[in-house]
Amino acid sequence: GFCTNLLLLQTPEHILAQTNNKTAIVCELKKEHTGVYWYRWSQERQTFEFLIFFNTLGKAVYGANISQDKFSVRGTSSLTSYSLHISHLNASDNGTYYCSVSQSFQLFLGTGTQLVDVLPLPLKTTQAPVSKKPVGYITKSKAASKKGPCSPLIWIPLAAGVLLLLLSLVPVAHRLHRLRRRLWLRIHRQ
Repeated sequence: GFCTNLLLLQTPEHILAQTNNKTAIVCELKKEHTGVYWYRWSQERQTFEFLIFFNTLGKAVYGANISQDKFSVRGTSSLTSYSLHISHLNASDNGTYYCSVSQSFQLFLGTGTQLVDVLPLPLKTTQAPVSKKPVGYITKSKAASKKGPCSPLIWIPLAAGVLLLLLSLVPVAHRLHRLRRRLWLRIHRQ
């Protein structure tokens, strides 16, 4: 499986935003890559969703049902930093966003950025202003939202690894079957 990797550093760690506003997440890369993947984990829907792949030539490939008007990626000329831009924010955009690179059949995830809450726009009222007392927000830590020693994200590459292992065993099993048959024929000829 895999867990988050400090070779892909994301900033900020948390984002508080308002409906219809926009935001950006920066991913600093200290690993060779052919492009950057962006994913979103939704705790509420229990889904890990592919958003966009942006290659080093500047071409973007979007996931199923992902709006090109909502998500875009920009990279620096040095190819060491990429930013995911999210516009027209609404409550369905809540979740933890991860940048990712693939290398040697391994998927490395960034440190994660939690879009904590998309707050509704404030209502315009004619009431007297309320005192500006600070309000404490309580957010679940990433560790508290995980189930088990690693995040639920480990199951996707783990399943892929098991599938590759099983597929690599097919030629070995076929060869063993042929050797067994030859041995059986040789024994019965004698």
